[in-house]
Amino acid sequence: KGKERFGKMEKTHLVVIDPQIDFCDPQGSLFVPGADQDMERLAAFIKKFARTLDDVHVTLDSHRYFHVAHPVAWVDAHGKNPSPFTLISSTDVKNGLWRASHPGLQKRWEEYVQKLEANGRYILCIWPPHCLIGSQGYAVYPPLFEALCTWEASAIGACVDYVTKGSNSFTEHYSAVQADVPDDRDPGTQLNMNFIQTLQEADRILFSGEALSHCLANTAQDIAANFGEENVRKMVLLTDATSSVPGFEAQGESFVREMTARGMQVSTTKDAL
Repeated sequence: KGKERFGKMEKTHLVVIDPQIDFCDPQGSLFVPGADQDMERLAAFIKKFARTLDDVHVTLDSHRYFHVAHPVAWVDAHGKNPSPFTLISSTDVKNGLWRASHPGLQKRWEEYVQKLEANGRYILCIWPPHCLIGSQGYAVYPPLFEALCTWEASAIGACVDYVTKGSNSFTEHYSAVQADVPDDRDPGTQLNMNFIQTLQEADRILFSGEALSHCLANTAQDIAANFGEENVRKMVLLTDATSSVPGFEAQGESFVREMTARGMQVSTTKDAL
């Protein structure tokens, strides 16, 4: 396993963010344009370099139908749910433009949007229900899943490390490392140090998956924040294996600028190994 470099065997880990049908199939509920082609290229890459990849980590967005970022959780003054891609600010909630669909959650929703804005990444965006646990859209995009099975078959005793996130309905969980607003009552929303420590063992960490503007960006930023700056240079973004959510391209571009300034490298599935 690994690839010899500078007289030693270099350990390479691949991180694939949320390569699920709902994001990657044109018929998916939250299709990211270009994601199907991203996954085709990534699948070919994995098959070609199966014996060079020492570990593969795949994150899975894992939601329930009732979720703070799904339409069912909110209503307007007329009792109507928000349309997908509606942005809800703390001011909107304070002014009564949007309120919790269940009155018992009103105080919790008010506190949530305030804390979400305070962390400085996003205000609340309402998404179409997606990656619902048990649904067809939850599954890994088939061409990529086939490639992951190929990797497991070639790696003696190794298995894909599937990292689930998002099953807590009371917080968003873009990052695979921690929820946007961690829930004190749910350890699964807290900082995932086991994942971070596993990645620290690698010499190179290849990042791919969906979407560049959201889950990939947040995951990479959170890893870097808990990594030590010297380790940021291990990170390599595969630019032809990720895309941004339409309308949020600027956020993806900002992430790339910030992280490359800190030492993250960029490459492609053709040139990374």
